[in-house]
Amino acid sequence: MRFEDLDRANSSVEKERLQLTELAKLGITYEAEILRQSDRFEVYSEVLDELRRRDLLYPCYCSRREIRDAIRAPHGQPTDGVYPGTCRHLSASQRREKEESGRPPAWRLRTAGETYTVADGLAGETSVAAVDVVLQRNDGVPAYNVAVVVDDAVQKITEIVRGDDLLPATGGHIHLQRLLGYFTPRYIHVPLVLGADGERLAKRHGAVTLEELADKGVTEQMVLRVLGASLGCDSEKSVTAADLLPSFDLDQVSRSPWTLPAEWQTGEP
Repeated sequence: MRFEDLDRANSSVEKERLQLTELAKLGITYEAEILRQSDRFEVYSEVLDELRRRDLLYPCYCSRREIRDAIRAPHGQPTDGVYPGTCRHLSASQRREKEESGRPPAWRLRTAGETYTVADGLAGETSVAAVDVVLQRNDGVPAYNVAVVVDDAVQKITEIVRGDDLLPATGGHIHLQRLLGYFTPRYIHVPLVLGADGERLAKRHGAVTLEELADKGVTEQMVLRVLGASLGCDSEKSVTAADLLPSFDLDQVSRSPWTLPAEWQTGEP
């Protein structure tokens, strides 16, 4: 169990308790100690310092708008959002000029066009490039990209299941794993769940907690059934998450985004 709570503004003990309680209601429990990323900044800082000593990080002073403008090709179309390395080769005097302007830098992983083949459980063998991902934000907070790689190694994670929107970032994660001497887990990138408007499912689409759904007459078993349906499971008699396992088959998981039924988004399933 891990709380990826690097963003302390949107994290709280109360939210943690609610999430753990609701997982338990679905039959999802755990025995290992909880790992909280907010408690591990010192660990991440040590890793970042090691990478700096090896000249594998560089400061980036670009704003998000400047990055968006920089990644546009001459014909005006974005080039997959890959950071073009604007700050990778700044001279010492150019860096001083940026720093004197009062703009704090983020720190990016220095790559050199490395590519890796991911034997993804759903996407199959996919070639992914290692790009200059941010490892430390410009406010000094360690970024997701370094925290998850370090914590996957610490927790001995062997299989990672996450949204397919993160598949492009996997090249950078594998590259960082190799730089740090870590094991590379097996990856399974699943299609996103969408709302009726075709956008990624979010709070704006309706109730998001079991408590809120219960107020609308939705039981835990009803939630499990719709979750099971999204995975291609026989979920009509499911009482706990474990009941979904006998009929689960990765080959039955859709390769396309799955849209939550409209009635669930109105809160009246």
